[in-house]
Amino acid sequence: MRLATVVAITSTLVTAPLAGQRDAHVDITLPPAAQRVSEAPYVRGTQLLASGRLRELLLNGFPARMHYRLELWSAEGWLFNTLKSRTEWDVLVSYSALERRYTVARIAGDRAMLLGSFDDLRSVDEVIEQPFQPALRPPGRRGERYYYNATLDVELLSVNDLDELQRWLSGELQPAVQGRKSPGTAIGRGVGTLFTRLLGGERRHYEARSSKFRTE
Repeated sequence: MRLATVVAITSTLVTAPLAGQRDAHVDITLPPAAQRVSEAPYVRGTQLLASGRLRELLLNGFPARMHYRLELWSAEGWLFNTLKSRTEWDVLVSYSALERRYTVARIAGDRAMLLGSFDDLRSVDEVIEQPFQPALRPPGRRGERYYYNATLDVELLSVNDLDELQRWLSGELQPAVQGRKSPGTAIGRGVGTLFTRLLGGERRHYEARSSKFRTE
């Protein structure tokens, strides 16, 4: 029954472009020059759920996953830049038709944080568009040039992930939420989603690069 709903909804997706997708983007805000050795930048995604179809799919019980990746690159090379470090995190949005509420959570490393439960998407948008400062910063060497590169992939979790995600959000996997257990298996990291396959491999992908800076 659920699979039939998925196919019916997705068949409408392939016939028209994703409304609002052109407005979505990710950006990077560098800390003040004097703090760039000791502080990471802020990363922010905006208009990520602007598409009416994405919102419809959320209402039909299919969680959205926003996967961020931030890389620190050295710009000291003559011909090639060097990747120095990177970090990744996820933001998950799900909707409970029974409670008529949205739940937002962030997974960073081996820790999970519940960002809140809301009864409208406007509140969800406000939360997921808040800048996030990950644990990534340049080495303690001053006078070197660097830049950050951020990527963001927005997808919908597959049918096989729905039950695991619901158990995790409802507290069955509470040790993961409290940081005592990695939540990675609970959200199906790296999953190739059913929607991505039905859309012919299409993926909502966004990228941003900071300006080059020299540590002081």
